[in-house]
Amino acid sequence: MDMSRRQFLQVAGMGILSVASMGTLAGCGSSSDGKSGSASGSSDSKLAVIKDRGKLKCGVKKDVIGYGYLDTKTKKYEGLEIDLCYQIAAAVLGVSYDEAVEKGLCEFTDVTPKTRGPLIDNDQLDIIAATYTITDERKKSWDFSTPYRTDHVGILIKKKSGMTKMADLDGKIIGVSQGSTTKDLVLQMLKDQNVDATPEFKEFPDYPSIKSALDAGNIDAFAMDRSTLKGYTTDDCELLQPDVEFGAQDYGVATKKGSDLSKTVDDTVKKLKKDGWLDKEYTKWDLL
Repeated sequence: MDMSRRQFLQVAGMGILSVASMGTLAGCGSSSDGKSGSASGSSDSKLAVIKDRGKLKCGVKKDVIGYGYLDTKTKKYEGLEIDLCYQIAAAVLGVSYDEAVEKGLCEFTDVTPKTRGPLIDNDQLDIIAATYTITDERKKSWDFSTPYRTDHVGILIKKKSGMTKMADLDGKIIGVSQGSTTKDLVLQMLKDQNVDATPEFKEFPDYPSIKSALDAGNIDAFAMDRSTLKGYTTDDCELLQPDVEFGAQDYGVATKKGSDLSKTVDDTVKKLKKDGWLDKEYTKWDLL
């Protein structure tokens, strides 16, 4: 939250009055629409803070192949969203994309659906590029860029499960990610398709945990965005009724509500869509 400027009057000696002003205190609350201060630059400008710092702090995924993935061998992040972060850093810091990559002008922090919003609120991160679906509810709390990718939800099952249609989900346990919109989208799909099925849902902290639970037989299905599921599809798994396309997911880059950084991020995404860079990235990371 932003504190108002306070002045303290100090009377000394012969009644001489001196005024001391304290600077605006930097915000530390969880308010999603407050503006946070900075020790340098304008207290209202995220752009100024980033330029003074010289790096863009980015929240990304570490376990979503093709989007945000931490290679345990190289200890480096890779994927569409990682490349996108470097493009945004280049735009903010006034350098080329190649220079941003070469100089490592992005500082990456892995996030989960539960942590990504709060980390923006408390200014620990400048942007979130982590398969973050744009919803009307979320837009009340954070700014989102133009979508850089649209995906749909899928339901991954074991081939030996015997399930062939959505109705077979009745009484089954579906694993979903904590803080995601997946559960509601699956339920809405069943309603829209007039499917008489009432599955149970179990939440997990990350995608590898859901896949492990599926392999162990602790859950019957793994529901998530299709491009994400692609990275967890093994020879003994398949999508349940892949012809049923539902739950469109528009991914956007999130920034603090009302931040001057938001426009720069949105302008960058729009440019990358227009000049074909994003299309090349879909091919590069096999997201077609």
